[in-house]
Amino acid sequence: MVSHSGLITIMERAARKAGPRLRRDFNEVQQLQVSRKGPADFVTMADKRAEETLYEELSRARPGWGFLMEERGEVPGEAGKPRFIVDPLDGTSNFLHGLPHFAISIAVEETGVGGKPGEITASLVYQPLTDESFWAERGRGAWLQDKRLRVTARRDLSESLIATGIPWLGHGDMATWTRVFGAVAPQVAGIRRFGSAALDLAWVAAGRFDGFWEADLAPWDVAAGILLVREAGGYVTDFRGGDRMLERAEILAATDGLHSRLHKLVAGALR
Repeated sequence: MVSHSGLITIMERAARKAGPRLRRDFNEVQQLQVSRKGPADFVTMADKRAEETLYEELSRARPGWGFLMEERGEVPGEAGKPRFIVDPLDGTSNFLHGLPHFAISIAVEETGVGGKPGEITASLVYQPLTDESFWAERGRGAWLQDKRLRVTARRDLSESLIATGIPWLGHGDMATWTRVFGAVAPQVAGIRRFGSAALDLAWVAAGRFDGFWEADLAPWDVAAGILLVREAGGYVTDFRGGDRMLERAEILAATDGLHSRLHKLVAGALR
């Protein structure tokens, strides 16, 4: 059985403490208190409670570390110390509509240089309803509990299943997404939109999807998934083929055999 570091243990303990409350609230979704944060962007009390639990657990275990969180925002840490990038409930719309597809996402980012994002060195995506814990550490591979993860070996776009996110009211550029979709869809076996970028990336790492693209994402949506895919043998870039996913708020992840072909389709559609 694989053993992970104390840091992953801390992250998993925090996620598993927040998970049961999310499960209970999900089962009572009709009674949830809901506030509006923006167009079609709902924040539930469940979301806020989960974030508070994660913040308390992680800050107690790693005092002085910084945070970047969906609700709380940026919490500066001590100079030179890493920070946690946390999404307490990725898939909020699914959660509110009773769809059982959402996750807790936690990543560790080292201190960046010159204002640029630092390297992601540890990550965890936890699905409370299925009790699946996807985790990765830099140089130690990607795992689902104690099972090693590898991206699929598919090299033919015509056999591949690709995930994406679709713009919605007040969020994203529908015209640009439509051009990319129009380029990718005719070349692949299928496209899925499940509504949780963190789980989409975890599923690429687990071989359930062969690739994933989306734009207008926040760092907490994708930080953990980036490391999962890379440690599972996949490739992750921005739409230009570079390494500025968090800065550009865009991501293209796929197996090593498919990434260059998908990138060519996406880049061509954006010209």
